[in-house]
Amino acid sequence: MGFERAGFKTIWANDFNADACKTHENWSTAKVVCGDVAKVDATDIPDADIMLGGFPCQGFSLSGPRKIDDSRNVLYKHYVRIVKEKKPLMFVGENVKGLLTMGGGTIIEAIVEDFSQCGYNVFYKLLNAKDYAVPEDRERVIIVGFRKDLNITEFEFPVPRNYRVTMREALKNIPEPEPDEVCNAPYSSRYMSRNRKRGWDDVSYTIPAMAKQVTLWPGSPDMVKLDKDLWKFGDNGVTRRFSWREAAAIQTFPPDLEFYGDLTSKYKQIGNAVPVKLAETVATHLYGVLSNRLRDGKKRKTN
Repeated sequence: MGFERAGFKTIWANDFNADACKTHENWSTAKVVCGDVAKVDATDIPDADIMLGGFPCQGFSLSGPRKIDDSRNVLYKHYVRIVKEKKPLMFVGENVKGLLTMGGGTIIEAIVEDFSQCGYNVFYKLLNAKDYAVPEDRERVIIVGFRKDLNITEFEFPVPRNYRVTMREALKNIPEPEPDEVCNAPYSSRYMSRNRKRGWDDVSYTIPAMAKQVTLWPGSPDMVKLDKDLWKFGDNGVTRRFSWREAAAIQTFPPDLEFYGDLTSKYKQIGNAVPVKLAETVATHLYGVLSNRLRDGKKRKTN
């Protein structure tokens, strides 16, 4: 969605999650293929100037077990396979912060090398969404590759902005949620092991994909620390998690976008997504880089 806002046109998409596919079809005119990417034949994918891929990150995440041999960690190979065959002008990948330290840095080095062998100059950087008009503390690795015949050997990522969007601003037009829009599952010992609430004039903690781990609405009472890795909810007020609509607003989705599936599925889709405004910032920057390079190349040919 962020790339569409920046001027690109999505023509083909793939996801394994049926609800995510239906949600995508709800805002896009792209052909959406729902199924395992490992079974997708690259020849069935239309040619495009740019390819986007968010390969699974569970095996790389700092918030869970980190295993070099996690089967999900090799799914990026299918992204490499498709990029190699389709040869877009550039590609973009996104993953969690843990990717940079996994295996002492060997995983990110392997990813860069694989794409380089496909004919791309590859750049990556850890960006925080809160620096790009997203009211959320969300660090993600952005990987960008330019086809080597474009001769882009240096690349700078978008510069962080000098202001922050707060939850007060982001949620000001979001209505009080209905009971069925908020996860009311029991709070686990893991959940209660740290503070889960930030105030209205701050940015949110990272929106997770698991409904039970979604952090607290900023109008909740402050949590109180009892001991190391042990907190309790405050008194004198209503304590609740973000509703799925509030979580979507934090991720900078438009307020009128409807997500398909049950409540758990909606939270999962939202938490797994790249914040729209972060994607838009990166896309706008790349649009300028690509446009300038193609214009320069055309001038050279006509001189």
